Amino acid sequence: MLARALVVLLLVLNFGVAAWWTLRAPPAPAPAFVPPTDVARLQLVSETRPAPSRTPAPAAMTPPASTAPTATPPAAPVIAATTPPAPIDATAAARCYSVGPFADSGAASNAREVLMAVATRVVPREQRTGGNARGWRVLLPSAASAEDAAATAQRIAAAGFNDYFIVRQGDEANSIALGRYRNEEGARRRADSLVAAGFPARAEPLGDGRISVWLDLVAKPEFDPSRAEAAVQVPARPLDCARMR
Repeated sequence: MLARALVVLLLVLNFGVAAWWTLRAPPAPAPAFVPPTDVARLQLVSETRPAPSRTPAPAAMTPPASTAPTATPPAAPVIAATTPPAPIDATAAARCYSVGPFADSGAASNAREVLMAVATRVVPREQRTGGNARGWRVLLPSAASAEDAAATAQRIAAAGFNDYFIVRQGDEANSIALGRYRNEEGARRRADSLVAAGFPARAEPLGDGRISVWLDLVAKPEFDPSRAEAAVQVPARPLDCARMR
C-alpha cells in the first residue's frame, strides 16, 4: 500500500509541474540597451570605409602635333679640367757639400759659425787619416756613466741590432763598440743604419793616424762653393745628401 501511495504522489506532482509550465505567463522582454550620450558608438570597418566613386575619369587630352620646326638649343661649351701642378719636392733640389778637412775641432767650430749663414744644417764629422789602417770600426761615443751606457745598449738590442759590447776601461770607457769591418763601405753602412734608428754611431779607421774634422752641410740657395772656400780656407766638395747624418 505504501508503495502504491508513493507512485500516485509522484504522478500527481509531475502532472502539477506540467500544468504550471503550460499555463504560466510568458516572461517580460528585456528592455532595449540605450548607450550613454558621452560614449562614442563602435563602428565596423566596413561602415567607415567610403564607397568607391563611380565617376569615370576624364579622358586624357592629346595635344595636336605641331608642324613648326623645333629649334635646337646651342651646345654648352666644354670646359677642360686643369690638373694642378704636382708639388715640388724640396729634398730633390737640396744641395749638400762636405767642407774640410780642418786641422782640429777648434778650426772646425769657427768655420761652422761662418757656414751657418749660408746653410740650413751643418754637421761635424771626424775621420782618422794617415798611418797603417787595419780595417774600420763602428762605435757610439762614451756615455756619462756606466748606467747610461748599459741603458743605451738595451735600446740598441731592442732595436734589433747585435754584435755590440760596452767598453769598461781606458780612454773610451762607457763607449759602445758596434763591430769591426775590413773596409770603409761596410762600416759606413752599419753606422748609417744605426743613425737612422736614432743612435749617434760613427765609423772610423783602425790603426795609427790622426783625426781630421769635416763639416757636412745642406746649402741654402745663396750658397756659393768658391766663396765658402775663400771664407774658411778649405775646399768644399759636393756630397750626396743621403749621407747626411
